[in-house]
Amino acid sequence: MLTLVAFIVALGVLIAVHEWGHYRVAVACGVQVQCFSIGFGKALYRWRPKRQRPGQNTEFVIGAFPLGGYVRMLDENEGPVDPAQRHRAFNTQPLWARAAIVAAGPVANFVLAVLLFAAVNWLGQQEPAARISAPAPGSPAQQAGLHAGDWVLRAGNADRMETVRSFDGLRWRLARAALNHQDLDLDVAPAPDQPAHRVRLALAGLNAEDADEQLLSRIGITAPLSRPEIVKVMPGGAAQRAGLRDGDLVLSIGTEAIAEGDQLRQRIRASVDGRGQEARARAQRWTLKRDGQLIQLNVTPDLHRSGGDAPVGRIDAYVGALPEMTLVRRGPIDGLQQAVARTWEISSLTVRVLGRMVIGQASLRNLSGPLTIADYAGQSASLGLTAYLGFLALISVSLGVMNLLPLPVLDGGHLMYYLWEALTGRRVSGIWLEWLQRGGIAVLLLIMSVAFFNDITRHFVN
Repeated sequence: MLTLVAFIVALGVLIAVHEWGHYRVAVACGVQVQCFSIGFGKALYRWRPKRQRPGQNTEFVIGAFPLGGYVRMLDENEGPVDPAQRHRAFNTQPLWARAAIVAAGPVANFVLAVLLFAAVNWLGQQEPAARISAPAPGSPAQQAGLHAGDWVLRAGNADRMETVRSFDGLRWRLARAALNHQDLDLDVAPAPDQPAHRVRLALAGLNAEDADEQLLSRIGITAPLSRPEIVKVMPGGAAQRAGLRDGDLVLSIGTEAIAEGDQLRQRIRASVDGRGQEARARAQRWTLKRDGQLIQLNVTPDLHRSGGDAPVGRIDAYVGALPEMTLVRRGPIDGLQQAVARTWEISSLTVRVLGRMVIGQASLRNLSGPLTIADYAGQSASLGLTAYLGFLALISVSLGVMNLLPLPVLDGGHLMYYLWEALTGRRVSGIWLEWLQRGGIAVLLLIMSVAFFNDITRHFVN
C-alpha cells in the first residue's frame, strides 16, 4: 500500500507541476486555457473555480489514467475560434510566446527539482559515511592503494577538490568521473581527524557505458564498511535452510576470514560453478559467532539469474549491519547552490547516457518504466521524508529531460518546430506535422515498450 500511495503522489505532484508550468505561462501571455487535466481518460473529478484569472474560464480535471496530463488551449488548429477571441488563441501568438509556453513545462520540473534538492540539503539526512569496504581484487581502487576502512575526505582533480560528505556523494563522483572517462583523485585517511594522502583512480580507461552497480564493481568501491552480520533471515530461503539466524556474525567462509559486510556479500554472489544452464551454486563452510559461541554451518546459496547477466548466489537474507551514518546538512545558500549544481549534473548525465543509448554505446537496460519507478517510490518513502523528496527530485529531472527530447509528440519536438520557423520564417506544413507526429508516436511507443520490458525482467524474471 505504501508503494502505491507513494507512486500516485509522486505522479500527481510531478505531472501537476509540469502542466502548471504550461498553464501559468499561457495565462501570462494572454492565451485562453480551456482545460487543465492531470491524467487521461474518464474524468474522476472536474471543477471550474469561481474566481478565474482575467479572460479565463478554465476547467480543471483529474483523469482516471494517471500517467500524464495536458493543458488544452484555444487554438484554431483544434477547432473554430470566435473572431472576437482570436487574439487569445495559441496559434496566433508570436513565436517567442509559443516557445515560452511549451518550454515552461520542463522548466517547471527543473525548478521543482532544485527546490526539492535544496529542501533535502536544508533538512539534512542520515547517509552512510564515506568509509569504504575492501576494494575488489585487481580493480582501480585496489591498484590505487585503497584499503578496507579508509575514509574518503575529498574527491576531484588537481584543479578542484570537493569535500565528500557521505558514501552516496562518493558514489556519485565515481560514476560521474567514469562516465566522463576521467581519472579521479581522492584524499583518504585512516580516520577523519588524521592526515590524508592523495591517490588517483584510473577511471579513464574503463570505457564505462552504464551508471549501474556493475560500474561500481569495476571501479572496486561498491559499499560502505559494515560488520559481516546476518541482519534478517527471510522465510524459505537458503539462509533459513542452513540454520542461519538474525544477528549471526560471520567470521570466515572456508579458510578465508571475513572482515566486513561487502566481502561477505561478494563471497555469496561468487559461490557459482559453471556457466549457463550448467551453473550450480556450491556449498560453503561458514564459521560464525552466535551468543558468544562459535558455530559452523554448511550454507548452499540459491542460484539467481537476472536477464542476461551471469548467475550469482543468493541466500535470501539481509547481509551486513548498518554502516556508520553521518548527518549531511547544508546552510541556506550552500544548500541552494548545491541543489542547482546537482540538478544540472543529473540533467547532463541523463542526456549523455541517452545519447550513448541512441548510438549503441550504452545499454537500453538503463531505461526504466512505471514498475521500477513505483518500487523506488515505495522504498524511498519507507526511508523517510528526505529520502522521498530526493526521489521526487530525481524523477522531476528525468521528466524535464525526457520532455525536451526532440520527438514531435513531446515539448522538445514542438520547440524544434519553432526553431525551424525562426530560421526559415515559415511554419512547418500540416502534412509534415502529421507525418512527424506519427513517427514521434511510434518512437515513443518503442521507448515505452523497452522500458516496460526492462521492468518485467527486473521484477519477474529470475
